[in-house]
Amino acid sequence: MNALTAIQPQLSLGDWLADLAVDALIDEADLSPKPGLVDRRGKGAHTDLHLGLMHASALALWPSFKAMAEAAQQRGAIDQALREDVGRIGREGEQEMLRVTSGVNTHRGAIWALGLLSAAAALDTSTLAPPQVALRAARLALLNDRAAPVTGDSHGAQVCRLYGVHGAREEAQLGFPAVIQQALPQLARSRAAGAGEQNARLDALLAIMTQLADTCVLYRAGMAGLTCMQSGARAVLAAGGCASLDGRRLLRDLERDMLRLRASPGGAADLLAATLFLDRLQHGLPAQLGSL
Repeated sequence: MNALTAIQPQLSLGDWLADLAVDALIDEADLSPKPGLVDRRGKGAHTDLHLGLMHASALALWPSFKAMAEAAQQRGAIDQALREDVGRIGREGEQEMLRVTSGVNTHRGAIWALGLLSAAAALDTSTLAPPQVALRAARLALLNDRAAPVTGDSHGAQVCRLYGVHGAREEAQLGFPAVIQQALPQLARSRAAGAGEQNARLDALLAIMTQLADTCVLYRAGMAGLTCMQSGARAVLAAGGCASLDGRRLLRDLERDMLRLRASPGGAADLLAATLFLDRLQHGLPAQLGSL
């Protein structure tokens, strides 16, 4: 033992949850090859995003995730006060994100998803299994934030009205079904099959894409684009997933289609980050966790 290992750093619960949230965002951004999305190879279907910007955005959100977790600890219950704390902190985090990215929306949906999940985890560290954390997040999301600005002109809101689909808000209010019912089971299956961690995470992303009415894709490419995304993702998984030769070829086909349509499944990417967060969370608290 030396001086560097003799003293273990003490993390607060808020520190740890913020670390998990930011790590999940960075791991999602780095994961490659993702069809239509920013990754280590390039910008995907985007013109205003790149990997460095995604990393900077994720790191800028660390204080917000910590603050949401600490608010949940302090309130100690799912109630109106906590809902409005989370909403206020999330809006402040979004402004910081936009400052860092010079106005580019990198992680608006992820702030909502990971902020709710961070708060939900902090409320009860004795039950960190994904379904229980997602249920607490859903109960919080169902409360009305009276301080939220009344806006209906976001791209997501426009798409939800036009196509009659639910967006990120409703996904959270339903308890993140794309994560709990699709992504996490697929992640476990692919790992058990020996796919390797990167391929297992890609399979989890595709599992989300098979079912999600991704408003990012709908906004750019309409219902035809969404159908293309969903059917392409199903084809990859049916062929054996990203660890198989046939699956990899079909993944390239799906990417070609996404680039042709200029469609990027950003909603699915946000939910993959939520998947990675919950996957790590279920292993429990680290030994060096201290107090606030």
